[in-house]
Amino acid sequence: MPFHAHEILEGTWKDSPEPERMLWQGLAQLAVGLTHLMRGNLVGAVSLLGQGHDRIRGYEVDPPYGLDVAGLLNWSDSLLSNIDSGDLEQPPIVPHLLF
Repeated sequence: MPFHAHEILEGTWKDSPEPERMLWQGLAQLAVGLTHLMRGNLVGAVSLLGQGHDRIRGYEVDPPYGLDVAGLLNWSDSLLSNIDSGDLEQPPIVPHLLF
């Protein structure tokens, strides 16, 4: 249910303190990117997965709330690579720590 996760994460992003906004925005973008992928919109998926990946990258060294940011970065890298190569799993594997 990545669309629903996106809705929650978007609200959190908009209400979060400034130092955390990029994190929550990035997580929301990963969720909506996955939504686009599941709906067959590869252009939207690549765009939002890439943006989300780039936004959470700054939290990898000292991730807040015990989030596995490194795992999410690896997941999004792998998913983007699979989209690029046309080697997609159906349905895409979603990390449990995000959704």
